[in-house]
Amino acid sequence: MICLENPVSIISTKIKKPTQIIQPYEYGHSVSKKTCLWLKNLPKLKPTNIVDKGEFVTFPSGKRMHSWYATKWGDGKARSTFWKGIAEAMADQWG
Repeated sequence: MICLENPVSIISTKIKKPTQIIQPYEYGHSVSKKTCLWLKNLPKLKPTNIVDKGEFVTFPSGKRMHSWYATKWGDGKARSTFWKGIAEAMADQWG
């Protein structure tokens, strides 16, 4: 059984489309951040606690991003954030 997790990236277009795309707001976090899963011998992850998508910020350029990401934009850590609710769902459903 294998699960490869990665934010939306070039992997999807150059190597292989993901088995599933999930969002933190499907697992109890008011955040929008597409996360790709490539699954081998595992069922698709089922949402456990769907909540609102949270707040967004619109920049003068018209670019729109989630407020949690906009506030952490400069520190480089925002893109690598992994949400506890997703990890708990993985442990409960696949453990």
